[in-house]
Amino acid sequence: GPGRVYGRRWLVLLLFSLLAFVQGLVWNTWGPIQNSARQAYGFSSWDIALLVLWGPIGFLPCFAFMWLLDKRGLRITVLLTSFLMVLGTGLRCIPVSDLMLKRRLIHGGQMLNGLAGPTVMNAAPFLSTTWFSADERATATAIASMLSYLGGACAFLVGPLVVPAPNGTSPLLAAESSRAHIKDRIEAVLYAEFGVICLIFSATLAYFPPRPPLPPSVAAASQRLSYRRSVCRLLSNFRFLMIALAYAIPLGVFAGWSGVLDLILTPAHVSQVDAGWIGFWSIVGGCVVGIAMARFADFIRGMLKLILLLLFSGATLSSTWFTLTCLNSITHLPLTTVTLYASCILLGVFLNSSVPIFFELFVETVYPVPEGITCGVVTFLSNIFMGVLLFFLTFYHTELSWFNWCLPGSCLLSLLLILCFRESYDRLYLDVVVSV
Repeated sequence: GPGRVYGRRWLVLLLFSLLAFVQGLVWNTWGPIQNSARQAYGFSSWDIALLVLWGPIGFLPCFAFMWLLDKRGLRITVLLTSFLMVLGTGLRCIPVSDLMLKRRLIHGGQMLNGLAGPTVMNAAPFLSTTWFSADERATATAIASMLSYLGGACAFLVGPLVVPAPNGTSPLLAAESSRAHIKDRIEAVLYAEFGVICLIFSATLAYFPPRPPLPPSVAAASQRLSYRRSVCRLLSNFRFLMIALAYAIPLGVFAGWSGVLDLILTPAHVSQVDAGWIGFWSIVGGCVVGIAMARFADFIRGMLKLILLLLFSGATLSSTWFTLTCLNSITHLPLTTVTLYASCILLGVFLNSSVPIFFELFVETVYPVPEGITCGVVTFLSNIFMGVLLFFLTFYHTELSWFNWCLPGSCLLSLLLILCFRESYDRLYLDVVVSV
């Protein structure tokens, strides 16, 4: 009967997580080193914004990747994804002297890497159901889904550590040599990322089985709905839409907000480096807490709603604290580096760690809809919210306090939606009852 797990599941999880990690790293290559990139390649502010926006734009063909995952399985989808990333990072490395052409190649590379986004963001619950038993599922989902965030965070470290910041005051001759030096260092980063992805692609090509010989649980073995019926069922399920909004609105807003964190913190006189560190620690903290929470959810099953309520209460409080601190001319709350750091990092920890818990809850709510399709619809929604926010930001970028109020507002709305949500564990019930 079902219930056989294989040791190689950890290898599959490792390969997928590495791919997700590097995808996040490549996506966020340019944000942390934007000043250096401007000097080396002549990027404009608009270019830098577009380089980051290729991430959400890459989500537009999201449903095609979900269809592929549903019809062809994990191996084909992951191979295609890693091949797109090999092409994308390869494009960025082509040595051309014409700067205009080089900029276009870099944009093309970022776009191809963006197309890898849907798989690394959505396939985690599918992978964990296919390979892991019921008492390891949430943990596997957490590891696979959090590592792409961690990759984005590590870009805050890798970029500024390898690439020197431009020196504005040096005389012309020195400026020319420093520009060449910066360009060399940036190219070293690009070549390194290309090399790592080629390694991962070769490993995936050599060994990445589509599924284990025997399914690990009853749920993994059972029949799922077809693609068209799944989408119809999701869009007509009121409980699913309610919790999908509870996920998509605050996480979309938070992603847009953290993307322009250095803009928001500039009025509070926080440097670009500090803003980078705040971003880094909030994501790292979120990943650690997220994996710990998922381990707890595996240990004591049926507690997902309670965990989410706790996380979102924390997120609402810390985002309100941050917003009121930024308005210190009115509220007179102490505006120090410590309070900014603390409120931003707490907010990041609460919101990022809710991602794997949400993913598990979605799958339980709409079972027998396949995992890839469920999570695809949800991440597509959150990317739409992020896109809309960044779009508004291009118009209203002079005064940013409205943006800070979006955060506590969206967290509170989410908290209310989760409170009203009636949870059900259809997949878990099937596993526990049938296997007994």
